[in-house]
Amino acid sequence: MSAQQQTLTSAQVPAQRGPRRTPHLPLPGPRLRARAASATVWYLRLIAVFNIIAVMSLPFRKEVQEHNDGKLFTARHVHAHTHHSGQFFTPYLATAGLVSAAAAIFLALVMRRGKRAAWVVNMLLAGPLFALYALALTQHPFRDHVFNWVSTALTGLFVAALVIGRREFNAIGDPSNPKLALAVGAGGLLATGGLGTLLVHVTNKVPGGAPLPEELAYTLLRGISVGPLADRVDSVHAPRWADIIINILLAAVFCLVLYACFRSPRGRRLLTADDEEKLRALLAKHGARDSLGYFALRRDKAAVFSPTGKAAVTYRVVGAVSLASGDPIGDPEAWPGAIDAWLTEARHHAWTPAVMGASEEAGTIYARHGLDALELGDEAIVDIADFTLEGRAMRVVRQAHNRVKRAGYTVRIRRHEDIPADEMAVLIDRADHWRDGATERGFSMALGRLGDPGDGRCVMLECRDANDEPRALLSFVPWGEHGLSLDLMRRDRDCENGLMEYMAVELLLNAKELGIQRVSLNFAMFRSVFERGARLGAGPVLRLWRSTLTFFSRWWQIESLYRANAKYRPVWEPRFLLFAKSSDIPRIGLASARAEGFLTLPGMGERRS
Repeated sequence: MSAQQQTLTSAQVPAQRGPRRTPHLPLPGPRLRARAASATVWYLRLIAVFNIIAVMSLPFRKEVQEHNDGKLFTARHVHAHTHHSGQFFTPYLATAGLVSAAAAIFLALVMRRGKRAAWVVNMLLAGPLFALYALALTQHPFRDHVFNWVSTALTGLFVAALVIGRREFNAIGDPSNPKLALAVGAGGLLATGGLGTLLVHVTNKVPGGAPLPEELAYTLLRGISVGPLADRVDSVHAPRWADIIINILLAAVFCLVLYACFRSPRGRRLLTADDEEKLRALLAKHGARDSLGYFALRRDKAAVFSPTGKAAVTYRVVGAVSLASGDPIGDPEAWPGAIDAWLTEARHHAWTPAVMGASEEAGTIYARHGLDALELGDEAIVDIADFTLEGRAMRVVRQAHNRVKRAGYTVRIRRHEDIPADEMAVLIDRADHWRDGATERGFSMALGRLGDPGDGRCVMLECRDANDEPRALLSFVPWGEHGLSLDLMRRDRDCENGLMEYMAVELLLNAKELGIQRVSLNFAMFRSVFERGARLGAGPVLRLWRSTLTFFSRWWQIESLYRANAKYRPVWEPRFLLFAKSSDIPRIGLASARAEGFLTLPGMGERRS
């Protein structure tokens, strides 16, 4: 049968007799779903503002009651302008209490991140509440008040937006969340309930006091609202400040319970032996593209590969931030596939995506996937062919090098694989002893280990004094076949000043013997600010920014690191921070500080992801 006959036959099939299919209702379009999902978030934000304003507006003249088996149903008994009294009810989550405000704020946050569990919770609360409101409007006392119709309409619109935007909420949570939430809720309720009851007992103004069950009931009601809800307990009359303290305590516990319910998975997957083997194969082919490529082999990272396996993004999850570093590994043509896979995984787990230290080339590709860029600083790269100690510009470096050399210091340069095991053990011990603090710092530009058998191509610079005692060391990781990238710097605090500069110069002068053509030194954060801010004609904003960074350099050595690198007259290569939303930058900054080892949360060791 010819192709034309096949086409005609296929076109005639629908006209033949047979069971007719019922057409499916069209699903909401992506734009409508996104707008509906956004509407639910804005509703929760506005309700949170309303609740906080209501808490701050004391005294209250309206009564808030809990109904519908613990669902957040609110009824207010007020005298109407007519000759009878009626009952009012408010929209979903609108109560005069910090607990409901905390619930609205937290639900808005997790709904914004697409959490499926948050969508389910809202549907379980708002759905039955809307049905109850609709049923109540069939009764005479309720349907006479316009406010009840407005509350029902707002709650119904919220439920409708949930239904329309349901496919936008597909991020999963940690499987251990329910058990943790129960434990946090039980412990928090016991602690705050006990403290609140004690506070009520001490501050109760009613003569003779009140029985313990009534004090406990008052405490729990005050945890819900600081309005007149608890005033029905006649045997208790506590001051307003005590009511507010109880409400704040219960709100804090409720926030902890919500966090336990909706926290993102911790990202426990680490780099496997198979992943490391694949990454090493990619580095062997494309490792010369990025000076930070070898740091992808950190074993506290995870790797996600492109569908073709020709590229990968390595990352670590810190505080619900999926933090990648450097450029993707592998063929640049396959980078988009790896980036897509990484972003898809981040969305699936409600992780905030971010990239530390991407090059301009990689930043451009990340930007095509919806990420924005912020310049972090510049990487100092020295071209060996252009490096020399001659000339007036290198006078300070030349003098420092000669001074340390005259003091009897010598440098030995070897590949790690050429260092005997016993000597490497001594160097590792000295490096640990010379480390500043107990935390191993570095993430985006550090390997996090020393002396591993798999890192034999790394280069070690060992500096000894006139008595042949080790006083400092530098370790560099491979940057392709003909490059090195600085990994580790350690020195004895009692040694000669300028020892690190002396070792760096020795490497640059002898690099050709190792076949090295370029060396990546330290990263200078905000380098362009210091350089442009010192120029004639710099604007007031740039000068102010430079002054601010200079002030903070007293503690964080921002400017001194730039000056130390500038001595070698390097080529400056910009590095960028990539992020999805500007509002995520504080969260990303905190996660980066934790990953790099500059910040450790109290009572918590740094969790490996």
